[in-house]
Amino acid sequence: MTQMTDDLGEEDGGGFDADDWSRLKPFTGAVATLDDVQARRAIFALADTDDPRPIVMDLPQPVIWWDEDGEQAAVAVQAESHLGADGEEMEVLGLILPDGEGAVALMEDVDLVDDSDPTWRDLVTRAIDPSAADD
Repeated sequence: MTQMTDDLGEEDGGGFDADDWSRLKPFTGAVATLDDVQARRAIFALADTDDPRPIVMDLPQPVIWWDEDGEQAAVAVQAESHLGADGEEMEVLGLILPDGEGAVALMEDVDLVDDSDPTWRDLVTRAIDPSAADD
């Protein structure tokens, strides 16, 4: 049985488990501003980029994020396309991790998965309960 924490009651501030991730509120239809981030409606707001656009995709979306620490389960709740100073397109995702922390990742650093994906479910379980990794 998963224990609930007080953080779970905060709007978009709580984490998730493999069965309740779909309640996370996505930020869609617009490019986020600093006000959106400060109000916890969005994970990130990028400045100094050109041609920012929301990416049309179904959100929230379970993902496996490949970062410097290896693979982590996350849920994408924000997706934007920006042109960098060099004119190269960056597809940027706002992620929520199982513990409720926010993270920013490039689309190329994540694998979009279904919530039935056994690797994603295992990563969520281990993030919530590190002792489960010993089983």
